[in-house]
Amino acid sequence: MIPLKNKNIAAIIGVLFSCTACFTGVESTPKISAESVEKTLPGNIAEQQYLSDITGESPRLWQPGKQFHVTDDRIGIIFNPGAPELKAGDIISYKDMHQVVSLTGDPIVELVFSDSQSREMIYRMDTSEGALKQLSNIDIPFAVEHTIIDSVKSRMQDKTFYILTPVWYDLKEQSFTERKFVPVKVIEVQPGNSVYPVKLKLSDENSNPFFMFMSVGANAKAPRGFHKLFSLTDPRLKYPLIKDNVWQNIINNRIAIDMTLDECRLALGTPSKVIRRADQSTLYEIWTYENGIYLLFRDGILSEYRR
Repeated sequence: MIPLKNKNIAAIIGVLFSCTACFTGVESTPKISAESVEKTLPGNIAEQQYLSDITGESPRLWQPGKQFHVTDDRIGIIFNPGAPELKAGDIISYKDMHQVVSLTGDPIVELVFSDSQSREMIYRMDTSEGALKQLSNIDIPFAVEHTIIDSVKSRMQDKTFYILTPVWYDLKEQSFTERKFVPVKVIEVQPGNSVYPVKLKLSDENSNPFFMFMSVGANAKAPRGFHKLFSLTDPRLKYPLIKDNVWQNIINNRIAIDMTLDECRLALGTPSKVIRRADQSTLYEIWTYENGIYLLFRDGILSEYRR
């Protein structure tokens, strides 16, 4: 169902975009960034800090036998010609590092790894050994440190959190739309992929299994950091004034006429663009999303929308 009168919305949008001069008496803000809208939301400092200290070890602390999980079959492209073929799911172990001179005469570091059959492979980095050991951590492309997986496992496995995103992944790692703000239990912590190092196997309150990919570390803007995916406490407690029937809409990513700005944002997420105009009696606000959804608010209350 689309409770939207196309002629009405088209006319209103046209007015908001082009007829600035017809609004008098109230200063208008034509465009508001999604980041500005996001800043008005309640903070989640505890969630931002929960896994912020989990990072890879500094190379100066690496010891022979340190393990890495291969996350992508393409890992072979980073090693020397003739290196053994590796597949996602394999484990490689660090053996040694030494400095050599490149063809241009510059010092570079060779990191030596071995697979389960003790076959060696070399990953070269364009830096000196001294400079490398000053780094707090480094990323080996298409691999994730075993210590990271173990650290996340100690914080999350067998624990229950509240999921904040409706984008879940099935057993074939295909995304689908589900609910949000519901309790989920972490069944297993696994190595992730070449983009997100951690893969979580979870189950909802009905014991239905699904997966989630996650980044770790202190980057508060990481799109799939813990604080973007989970809440430590029930989000419902932050919004005691929202009625139960409206909260059910929010959980199921639905909107309805007469919902407020905050309720719609909770249901659909932060819009990609916000346009605001006011005449002498009404404040109009239009939210647009990248998937083509339009929401029209009058004085902060949803009056029309297109999905």
